[in-house]
Amino acid sequence: MIRRALALALCILAAAATALAQETPRMDLEKSVLRAIEANPQIQSAKQQIYGAQEGVRASVAAFAPVGTVNYTSTSSTSRYPVAVTNTVNGTTLTGATSRWYDPSLFATLDLNVSQPLFTGFRLLSSYQKAKLARDQADALFKRSELTLIRTVQTAFLTLLKSRADVKSNQDSVARLDSQLKVTRAFYDVGLRPRLDVLQAESDLASAEQALLAAQNSVDIQLAQLNSLLNIPLENSVDYTGELTQIPFKTTLQQALDEAYMQRPDIAIALKSVEIAGKDATIALSPALPQLSANYDYIRQGDTMGLRENLSSTSSSLYLERHQFQLKFTWKAWDWGNTFFTYRQANDNVKKLQADLARLRLDVGAEVKTQFLNIQDAAKRITVAKAGLAAATEGYRMAVARYQAQVGTNTDVLDAQARVSRAEFQLTQALTDYQIAIANLYYSVGRKNMKLSDL
Repeated sequence: MIRRALALALCILAAAATALAQETPRMDLEKSVLRAIEANPQIQSAKQQIYGAQEGVRASVAAFAPVGTVNYTSTSSTSRYPVAVTNTVNGTTLTGATSRWYDPSLFATLDLNVSQPLFTGFRLLSSYQKAKLARDQADALFKRSELTLIRTVQTAFLTLLKSRADVKSNQDSVARLDSQLKVTRAFYDVGLRPRLDVLQAESDLASAEQALLAAQNSVDIQLAQLNSLLNIPLENSVDYTGELTQIPFKTTLQQALDEAYMQRPDIAIALKSVEIAGKDATIALSPALPQLSANYDYIRQGDTMGLRENLSSTSSSLYLERHQFQLKFTWKAWDWGNTFFTYRQANDNVKKLQADLARLRLDVGAEVKTQFLNIQDAAKRITVAKAGLAAATEGYRMAVARYQAQVGTNTDVLDAQARVSRAEFQLTQALTDYQIAIANLYYSVGRKNMKLSDL
């Protein structure tokens, strides 16, 4: 019985562990980015914009085809007319007139029109080209949305790792200060140290505990932000795994600039905007050019609702059927400069967008160089912070040893401990800034890099 109970308990524990593992998925930086691209509503919105632009291309193609229009009219009317009336009264014939109503009459017409535009002053062609440019622009907007989301997720993920590192550093600080407080109290109890040393140790320990609580709260905030970006319920627990390291980065500044000018979606969007504005200018000028269209009409008229010829009837009936072809040529003689000024307005907009494109290229170059310099600066700070942490750690060890040997003061130990904590924070901040600068640089050059590895 005991063995069965133990086996049953082990099975329950194994099932609970399995369920816990299933409920808490593990996600590294790459998996987090891929999950965000798949589930974030921002990407779904950008996709719908592409679908809408594709429908716009289909609509512009359909505008080249002939248009069929069916018109049917039915008119019913009655009318009054004079009627001569003759009566004989006492041998005398009297002649007069009165009015009567005609019987109701019906007249119906069916017109089937097919119109084919032949030349519209390049309006249809420009509209089609504009729709294709809008679709290409939607593709660039989608790429920019992806890059923006990738950078946002990577920044949030790295900030979470920094917050966790801060928690670890604060925990170590609390442990060191608690140990120092115990030593100080022991010395105070035997009369080797004054009460002031104990109070100083207690004050520094309380400050470290407050910093630890703030760091733990920052971790919770970053977890909620990451869940939101990945479209995961906030109450779900996700194990985000990773570490802050100095990953290799070998891309040169010139390589980054060349790649940015070729792949940056903002430049592609601005370039498409210039081309679209050019098509708008052509469309604005089209009313000043000749317009040519062909029309075909099939017309049936009759005095019956069905517009059918009654061959078996002896009564007279109206029935008409004809085919009509028409070639229509129009050219607006003048409109007091309306078309001309509209075209100039559209052309000025083209020049404005061209200037905006030139300014954007300058801004992109400055942004790429800024992020490149940030990477170099963070890399140098990492080297300095590592050396500083090593020196601070050794200094703290020596201060503790001197204090325990009664040749150092409590203030020396507390100052050395503060220097260790400060050096740890500086190293963590430098590592975080280094990887965030790399994420920003990849965004600036228009490259989707899920793992922040130097491709």
